[in-house]
Amino acid sequence: MLSFFNKSVFGNSGVAYDYKFDSLDGGQIKLSDYKDKVIVIVNVASRCGYTPQYEDLQSLYNNYKDKNLVVIGIPTNNFKQEPGSNDQIKDFCQTNFGITFPMTEKINVIGANSHPFYKWAKDDYGISAIPKWNFHKIIIDKNGKVVDTFASFTKPTSKKFIKLIEKLI
Repeated sequence: MLSFFNKSVFGNSGVAYDYKFDSLDGGQIKLSDYKDKVIVIVNVASRCGYTPQYEDLQSLYNNYKDKNLVVIGIPTNNFKQEPGSNDQIKDFCQTNFGITFPMTEKINVIGANSHPFYKWAKDDYGISAIPKWNFHKIIIDKNGKVVDTFASFTKPTSKKFIKLIEKLI
């Protein structure tokens, strides 16, 4: 009997490298540019109780960017905690956290209007790929597939998170 939560019924819908985002800096962030790297996709917001995780994400990026890891921040107002414009988001991230990892323009990460990447992640991995709140993390392996997701309360510097990253890189 197949369970709705059984990951084995998913995984036949391409790879993360098929997707791109508009960058907060202008231009595009093409996930295909990160083939052979581990990609951490995180939906972010500036007025969330988890906003201090920006610091942890930057630390993760600094520590592992030379070991084939990239962090990509995805601003969203789906949870009513990112009301700012793209310019305000960029200023906030640089001023308060010195963010240097790639950031996309503000997009939808849930619902019918969600970015195609998030629809793919759900189809590829299952419902745990759908963000329940800000700072939800999706881990993409070097083959472009979702290997795990982490809820908002899991810090990117937690032992469990770092153990998976180190295993994948």
